[in-house]
Amino acid sequence: MSGLSRRLLLAGAALCLSFPASAQSWPQRPVTVVVPQPAGNSPDVMCRLITEKLSRTFGQQFVVENRPGAANLVGTQAVARAAPDGYTFLFATSAALVTNPYTFKKLAYDPVKDFVPVAVVAKSNHVLLVNPEVKAKTLPELIKLEKSAPGSLSLAVDGARNLSGLIAQAINKNAGTSFVLIPYNTTTNAVQDAISGRVQVTIQAASIAEAFIKAAALRPVAVAGAKRIDSLPDVPAIAETLQSVDLQGWFMFMAPVGTPADIVEKLSAEIARALESSEVRERAPTLGFDVRVGDAVTTAGAKRFLEDQLASSGKIIQGLGIEPE
Repeated sequence: MSGLSRRLLLAGAALCLSFPASAQSWPQRPVTVVVPQPAGNSPDVMCRLITEKLSRTFGQQFVVENRPGAANLVGTQAVARAAPDGYTFLFATSAALVTNPYTFKKLAYDPVKDFVPVAVVAKSNHVLLVNPEVKAKTLPELIKLEKSAPGSLSLAVDGARNLSGLIAQAINKNAGTSFVLIPYNTTTNAVQDAISGRVQVTIQAASIAEAFIKAAALRPVAVAGAKRIDSLPDVPAIAETLQSVDLQGWFMFMAPVGTPADIVEKLSAEIARALESSEVRERAPTLGFDVRVGDAVTTAGAKRFLEDQLASSGKIIQGLGIEPE
């Protein structure tokens, strides 16, 4: 080989190495998926169901890393700052992407500018529950009962600026009620107090509520959102009584901005296949999730979904008079 040919070959090799990873060669090592919530809860379990299938498909381990704390801020901003090389992704919550931007004055990340949507995975369902001693079996009856003695009923939530707190405030505003919101740091304490009667009402994820409903320790009166859910088909949606109350949690895979588009597309396609699997579709309802299919699982559809949710959530939060802190 001539000296010129050798130099051209080396230059070509160097040029190839200078380009970012492509979908053809990706992944060549383990991929990290950050969950900004504690290990063992429903979002974490859902993420692991999906990443287990991705690991088998790609032949590389998809490692779930739990980084909870500060209203999902810790894990979310870590991914926003990660190298956009296709080896770090975020299992993002609706709180991180569309609630925090309207409730924090200084957010260390921008949900649109710092991330690329990969796929919407699932919506989570929340249930409005009452202590069995409460003389109301439906949401209209509960509203009527509260109005008969305004401020007499306490409602346990996960914080005024978190999802259950926002749902409760939306009910108060749209129904003209005065439920007293009691914030709890842990779901366990909120549920225990609702069962004991220290508080009369609570809003919890369906996955948490199911066991207590079956044991008749708490009674469901409505599910959050616009429609009923498969696991509680006889429980009306809040929107059947209060049409403007349509708040739900959801989860989606996100990549740091700058991640090669072909890698994002490849991952999105495999997530869609994972969501169609019998293992995921059978397990998701037991975790309180409705698996997403169709447009929302594509990168373009996920982008549209995020934009719509940012706009609608902003309208709801601002309509409740909540100012960022």
